[in-house]
Amino acid sequence: MSYNLSALSGRKGLEENLFEQLGRAAAETGTVSVADTERLAEEFLMGKANTLGAVSFYDFTREENRGKKAYVCRGSACMCAGTQDDVEATLKASLGNDAVGSAYCLGRCHENKAFLFEGQNFSGDAIHRFDEIKQANAPSRATITDSYCIDAIGTRVLTATPNDITSYYALLFDCLKKSPEELLAELQTSGLRGRGGAGFPTAFKLDSCRKTPSDTKFIVCNADEGDPGAYSDRYLLEHQIHRVLLGMMLAGYITGAQHGVVYIRGEYPESIQVCNQAIQALHEKQLLGNHIGGTSFSFHFKVIHAQGAYICGEETALLSSIEGQRPEVRVRPPYPAQVGLFNKPTVVSNVETLACIPFILKEGGAAFAAIGEGKSTGTKLVSLDSFFNKPGIYEVPMGTPLSVVFNQLGGGFTQAIKALHIGGPLGGLVPTHRIPDLVMSFESFQQNGFLMGHASVVCIPESFPLVNYLHHLFEFTAHESCGKCFPCRLGSTRGKELFEKAIHEGYQIDETLLNDLLETMEIGSLCALGGGLPLPVKNALHYFKPELQAYLS
Repeated sequence: MSYNLSALSGRKGLEENLFEQLGRAAAETGTVSVADTERLAEEFLMGKANTLGAVSFYDFTREENRGKKAYVCRGSACMCAGTQDDVEATLKASLGNDAVGSAYCLGRCHENKAFLFEGQNFSGDAIHRFDEIKQANAPSRATITDSYCIDAIGTRVLTATPNDITSYYALLFDCLKKSPEELLAELQTSGLRGRGGAGFPTAFKLDSCRKTPSDTKFIVCNADEGDPGAYSDRYLLEHQIHRVLLGMMLAGYITGAQHGVVYIRGEYPESIQVCNQAIQALHEKQLLGNHIGGTSFSFHFKVIHAQGAYICGEETALLSSIEGQRPEVRVRPPYPAQVGLFNKPTVVSNVETLACIPFILKEGGAAFAAIGEGKSTGTKLVSLDSFFNKPGIYEVPMGTPLSVVFNQLGGGFTQAIKALHIGGPLGGLVPTHRIPDLVMSFESFQQNGFLMGHASVVCIPESFPLVNYLHHLFEFTAHESCGKCFPCRLGSTRGKELFEKAIHEGYQIDETLLNDLLETMEIGSLCALGGGLPLPVKNALHYFKPELQAYLS
């Protein structure tokens, strides 16, 4: 991380941030001209290479996507469903070959056939109505939406229907009558851990930021839900947005932060729209701004429209992104809670984590801790894909058997499934015979050699060659790597090449070489992208050796 570049980027603050300026410059053509990169570099006192390096990284600003009008989802769930080649062919026939690009996940894993067109996502049967959709300002376009099952077992922490805004935000004023230390104690009692994958204790992170002296602090909501197969954050952003916003405000009061940043992935245009509308509603109710409700507490929101980069789900890359730098992972320490956005103390938490905070501070930390199992307290949202009879978002207490989630809530599989990729591309690859051994908890997955992560579920059907899936994982990582460290940048590319040759040229991969490659990535990578990819590959080699043996020497 460059301390000086962060400081330079922060000169104009959040409202005039460099990243949004770059995004606006790319809006019309799909990329940023050299003249604009040089102009913005001069305006922000940056080097020209810095701005060019940033715009060349993102899916929606890089030169390769100039003139793209539509993007086809190439995420794991849509790939396994086998729907996307037909979607791409339909779009190219209508728009032209050069007008169609690719995106890795649009959060439509429950019905597939997903594509992005003119700032709106479509899926399911929408592709069969594309002639109608592509008409400018088609009045029926807004009515073409998706739907999925939403259900829960036990206490509804995140899926209960919220009250009206005024009643719901009464909790804020109740909490403002208490000290930050009292509220922090409730969060400590709750045992809330980060729902984005790492499972880090939330109270520890807030306390660390609270104790770091600074006149300016930030609460950043990491809504860059890029894990293919996951759409639980999208559900919260579009259907439970005030749980997220109130959670950020309460975190702000506890830490002394007055600024909240909601960083939402560009592949979720509807989520960005809903969030902006919700913030506007809070302003109209005078529940945002300076001295809210006549109290001493002030809070302001900023929504950042991301531009397509999976690595921005890593907290330090996300901060670099907001600053307009190339979104490379930063070496830690220092941690964001001490030196974060614009070098100021910053709490970065994911959507689901922040959305749990209002329940905890209303019902008490003990009530949240009573739900769950061991150190995995509270509830967890699970995303089920289209290979379930009832795909959707389900909220379950931590400790719920995986078989209950799949069979009771999901209604079982629509066809024969041989494996489930749980927790995103860096999560474990679970063979179906191991389902009875697992419960929804961080510990259960870890002890069994898997990773719960985001609790997204991608089904791999019996008919899908597992060697193709492993190639897809290396290809995904090679495309999304920030390039900061060699083990991830080079290792993912070499892995992709190995499996390409094995699939198309009859090449047999030296198993010792492959294991060395995985070990190098696992131990040497700077973040979880390169370090996490080896887990599903190792799971595949362990549980599906007979199927893969023909590709190994």
